[in-house]
Amino acid sequence: MSNNKILIFGLLFTIGFGLALFWPKKVAEDEYSPTVSSASADKIEVVMYKNPGCQCCTKWAALMNDDQFEVVEKPIPNLMEVKREKGVPARFESCHTAMVGEYFVEGHVPIEDVNRLLEEKPEGAIGLTVPGMPIGSPGMEVPGREADNYDVYLVKKDGTTEIFSSY
Repeated sequence: MSNNKILIFGLLFTIGFGLALFWPKKVAEDEYSPTVSSASADKIEVVMYKNPGCQCCTKWAALMNDDQFEVVEKPIPNLMEVKREKGVPARFESCHTAMVGEYFVEGHVPIEDVNRLLEEKPEGAIGLTVPGMPIGSPGMEVPGREADNYDVYLVKKDGTTEIFSSY
């Protein structure tokens, strides 16, 4: 091979390798959608996305696992992508994002509020959120600490929010 052919081959190889390495990853359309339900027929599957190693999220999931819900935990390194895709407003974020049917449930939302959302199906609703990680909210109980007051917000498609309940 001539030096020019080797140079051209090397250049093309380098460009191809660089594109493969740095090309933005295409997210599969259903990567952050609930999985095909492995939940028993009488339970509602909840798919909870969380950062790997987060234990308060696992505590919330344990509380949600009751006669009505079955939680599937999905630890992922890119949780912010899920939040953006599902429509969670940045100022209302918490440590995990769960999907219950068509609704997102952001953070430590009490099971009573999830049940109420599913029963009432408020017009334009896309989810519920408890911003931050208030002490005393489900999964955030701390022995010897008084529970914080906190609100559960209803988030609508048009971006508006309203207080759904207060604790």
